[in-house]
Amino acid sequence: MNASANRTPAQPPQTSDATYLAITHEVINQPPALVNYNSFLQDRALQEAVAREGAAWAQNALKDYGALTGREDIIELGFAANAHKPELHTHDRFGHRIDEVRFHPAYHELMTLGLEAGLHSRPWTDPKPGAHVARAAQYYLHTQVEAAHCCPITMTFAAVPSISKQPELAKTWLPKIMTRAYDPRNLPDGQKQAVTIGMAMTEKQGGSDVRANSTIATPQGQGGPGQPYQLVGHKWFVSAPMCDAFLVLAQAPGGLSCFLLPRWLEDGSKNPLQIQRLKNKMGNVANASSETELRGATAWLIGEEGRGVPTIIEMVSLTRFDCMIGSSANIRQATAQALHHCSHREAFGAKLSEQPLMQNVLADLALESEAALVLTMRMARALDNPDSDHDRKLLRIATAVGKYWICKRAPQHAYEAMECIGGSGVMEDCIMPRLFRESPVNAIWEGSGNVQCLDVLRAMHKEPGVLDAFFGELALARGLDPRFDAFSDQLQADFRRQDDIQYRARNMTERMALALQGALLLQGDSPLMADAFCAARLDGRPNFNYGSLPAGIDCAAIIARACPKTEGSLP
Repeated sequence: MNASANRTPAQPPQTSDATYLAITHEVINQPPALVNYNSFLQDRALQEAVAREGAAWAQNALKDYGALTGREDIIELGFAANAHKPELHTHDRFGHRIDEVRFHPAYHELMTLGLEAGLHSRPWTDPKPGAHVARAAQYYLHTQVEAAHCCPITMTFAAVPSISKQPELAKTWLPKIMTRAYDPRNLPDGQKQAVTIGMAMTEKQGGSDVRANSTIATPQGQGGPGQPYQLVGHKWFVSAPMCDAFLVLAQAPGGLSCFLLPRWLEDGSKNPLQIQRLKNKMGNVANASSETELRGATAWLIGEEGRGVPTIIEMVSLTRFDCMIGSSANIRQATAQALHHCSHREAFGAKLSEQPLMQNVLADLALESEAALVLTMRMARALDNPDSDHDRKLLRIATAVGKYWICKRAPQHAYEAMECIGGSGVMEDCIMPRLFRESPVNAIWEGSGNVQCLDVLRAMHKEPGVLDAFFGELALARGLDPRFDAFSDQLQADFRRQDDIQYRARNMTERMALALQGALLLQGDSPLMADAFCAARLDGRPNFNYGSLPAGIDCAAIIARACPKTEGSLP
C-alpha cells in the first residue's frame, strides 16, 4: 500500500502564538516542472526508431540535441515567443514601404537554433544513408520546444527539390538556402549569406483548389523557364512573410505555373509584394501569417508554363511530411507532460499513474504517441531511399495517409492530456494550452483531411502500383499477429469494391493508417506496444475516447516505457 494512504492531515502547532494562522500557502503534492531533462534519452521509442530506420550514426548528436531542447532556458524561449505576437510595420517613419514583420528576440533565438542545426538543409548537404531519419528525429525534438517558428524552417527545407528544377535559379539560391545560419535582416538577398524560403499558393476564392487561382503572370520578355514575369494578384495566406523569397503559383499564358518571387529585386529595390495584414490566429502565434497583394511583382518561372502543380508538388509533399513530424512531436510532448504530472501527483491515497483508470488513459496516450512516431520515421526511411521503387510508391500514398491520420489525432490527444493534468493544464503558464491551440494547425494546413483522402485515391488511380506497394509493406508483418492479419485482409477486400469509394475515403484512409502503424509496431522493438496496439486499435473495438483499452494490456509497463524522468538526465 502506498505510504501516502496513511498520511494524516497536518495538525496546527500546539502554541499560543497565533502567527501560524497566517501560514496558508505550503506547496505540497505538486509535480516539479518538466525541465532540465534529455528529451532524446528519455524517449525510448525515438531511440529505437532512429537505430531501426538507419540513422544509428546520429545517436550522439541527437543525445546532445536532446539535452539542449530539454533545458529550462530553451523551453522558456517557446513561452516568450508566444507571449509576444509578431508586429507588422508596412512603412518606415519616412513613409517608405518596408513590409517588415518584427518578432520577439525569443523567436529569433529559436530560428537560430534550428537553422544552425541544419534542420532546413542537412539531408541536402550531407545526403548519406539515414540523413532524412536523423533530420526527422532532430526536428521532432526541436518542435517539441515550440512549433510555430518551424514553419519557415520546413518551407526552406522543402523548397530545395522544386528550385533545383531550374538550374540557373538553383545556382544563385541554393548555396544561401543550404547555409547553416540565420539572417533575419530586412535586406536584399544579395547582401545576405543565408536565406529562408516561403510559399504563396492559397487565394481566397480557391483555397485548396489552386487551379482556381486568379493571380496573373505576364512575361517581361520572351518568357519561358528561368525568365522573369510580372505578377498581379492577391494571396490570401502567406505564412512566414519575412522569408527572402517565395514559391508562388500564378496563371501564365500557358496555364498555372510556379515562380520564385524574391522580396527584394536585384537592384536593391523593394519588390511590390505588399503585406496587407497579419492573420489573427488562434494558434501558431509565434509565426506570422499574412495576406499579401502582388502589385506587379517580379518573379522567375520554374519549369514549363502550365506545369505549376507538378513543379511545386515535391515541396508540398515534404511540407506534409513535416506536418507528420510536427503532430507526432505535439503528441509526444503532450504525452510526456501528462505522464510526468501523473507520476508525481497523488489523489485518494496513491499516485495518479498507479490508479487503474488513469493508467488506462495514460497508456492509451503513450500508445498513440509511439504509433505516430513509427509511421513518421518509416516515411523518413523511404525519403532516404529514392532509388527504391517500393519506397517511392509507398511514400507517394502513405504520406497522405500519415498526414491525414496523425495530424487528425493530435487535437483530441492534446485535450485528453490536458485533462490528465486537470485545472493546472488549462493555465497559460503550462505548455498544454499552447499544444492544444497548435494541434489543429497541421491537420488543416498543407491540405486538410478531405484533401489528403482524395490524394490517396488520386495516387491509386494515377500511379499504378502504389496500392500494391502499400499492401506489400503490410505483408512484411503478416503472420505476426492474427488480429493484424484479419484487419489487413478486410481492408484489402474493401479496396476491391470501388463503388462509392470517394464517399468511403475517410474510413479507408483511417484503416490504412491503423494497418500500417500495426505492421510497423509488429516489426519494431517492443512486443509490448505491438500487442497493445493490435488489441486496442485492430481487434474490432471502437475507441471513441482515450482510456478505453481492453483488459489484459500491461498499462504500467507502457507508462514506464514512455514516462520521462528528470533525475540525472543531463550530462
